[in-house]
Amino acid sequence: MSMSPFRFSRRAGLAAVATLALTLTACGGDGETTDTASPTTDATTSDEATDDAEAPAETVDLTVGVIPILDVAPIYLGVQEGFFEEEGINLTLELAQGGAAIIPGVVSGQFQFGFSNTISLLLAQDNNLGLKAIANGAQSTDDPMEDFGAVVVPGDSDIQDLTDLEGKRIGVNTLNNIQTTTINQLVREAGGDPSTITYVELPFPDIVQAVANRDVDAGQLVEPFRTLSLNAGDRNLGSNLAGVVDNMEVAMYFTSQAYADENPDIVERFTRAINKSLQYADENPVAAREILGTYTNIDPAVAEAAVLPRWPGEINRDTVQLLAELAVGDGLISAVPDLDVLLP
Repeated sequence: MSMSPFRFSRRAGLAAVATLALTLTACGGDGETTDTASPTTDATTSDEATDDAEAPAETVDLTVGVIPILDVAPIYLGVQEGFFEEEGINLTLELAQGGAAIIPGVVSGQFQFGFSNTISLLLAQDNNLGLKAIANGAQSTDDPMEDFGAVVVPGDSDIQDLTDLEGKRIGVNTLNNIQTTTINQLVREAGGDPSTITYVELPFPDIVQAVANRDVDAGQLVEPFRTLSLNAGDRNLGSNLAGVVDNMEVAMYFTSQAYADENPDIVERFTRAINKSLQYADENPVAAREILGTYTNIDPAVAEAAVLPRWPGEINRDTVQLLAELAVGDGLISAVPDLDVLLP
């Protein structure tokens, strides 16, 4: 679909970011949840239930930890379109700042499933936390300048491209995760020393403000914050995700191995529903943009201009392998783990 340009003043843009930040704090900062459809199953007569394979599954209540970003639009669409209800799943979606914060919730049983970036999952495996990825979460595009992730700088910054980030302060939503690892790789490929970079951990809305205030030299953002930042006058240096490799496996849905072992039928049902949701989002970009307004307070015009992730039904295993190797190079994990243990 063609998208008309959307422009507003920096003051208006930062006001939008502040409004969105308040909304996200209200949604996820104090542990409140976003409740979704509550499917019920009707009693059937013995004649109607003659085929056990066609009998409705017993309804189960599940909580999934997600991040209030565009990446998770498919799971919201899946609830809206009834894909989880079809599987007898009553889903509660709980918002968190980042994937690294969701992992402890899955390990403890607070969440039965979660959404997290690939590096955080590799770190969890290296620390023997017993997690199991079950489905793709989001993949980058194949165009560093048109990706849902970006490194941004003020419009008048002396930083001209990603190779100039050596020795700079960069805002990221979580330390030691996929954003830091991929930025390090781009600086390394340019002949720079990534160990000279200072990363500052901030929520995505605060990164936009920090770039505007020059509290950081650059910030890594994903949609819809990428578009908010660019509309406010910041400059896109390119994607640290697609800039490293095309169609990078940025994030995945996962559960604990213990939960998977104890509840194989529920995991199978959830996996079917999320894969159907991913396919629907990939084939219906308009719906993916529209659903963003149900879990963030984003302006519809910003949602329309945002670059969507790729949501294929298969995990890009080769890029998970690459990220594992980069994580070893950064000293985040001791060795490339057995991907057969982590991946489906």
